[in-house]
Amino acid sequence: MFKIGEMAVYPAQGVGKIEAIETREFSGERHDFYVLRIVDSDMTIMVPVGNASHVGLRNLIHKDRVASVYDLLEEKHGGCGLIASWSRRQREYNEKIRSGDLFEVASVLRELYQLKESKELSYGEKKVLDLTRKLLVKELALADGSDETQVFERVEKIFLH
Repeated sequence: MFKIGEMAVYPAQGVGKIEAIETREFSGERHDFYVLRIVDSDMTIMVPVGNASHVGLRNLIHKDRVASVYDLLEEKHGGCGLIASWSRRQREYNEKIRSGDLFEVASVLRELYQLKESKELSYGEKKVLDLTRKLLVKELALADGSDETQVFERVEKIFLH
């Protein structure tokens, strides 16, 4: 259960702030909703309280786990190898991003940076790279109490040998 004013992560959209908990009536039934304002886009999302964990709404990662995310980024070869077709990779990447798990998002970012070393990324790959980097940087900065610019630079430094 989230409280008003808390930060929460909504998969594929990023970090938001719980601005309110509202009750709405649909088909004669009353339901409570979290009103979540996404920090980066100022978008508002209403998430049913009873369905929050099912849609992946979660707390920021704990500060103690931030170093583990950086460790994952620094691993040179993760996963089971690169899937050849972009459409299959994109489907896999989107599933990982929609999972809401920051470690899955980090693994997509790492793989795209590794791919970037061997070829020019396509427009779609660049969009996924930008999205995953944005999601990761925002959450790590908030979880660690760091400046986003510092987190961004640290991530970039990992991949620029």
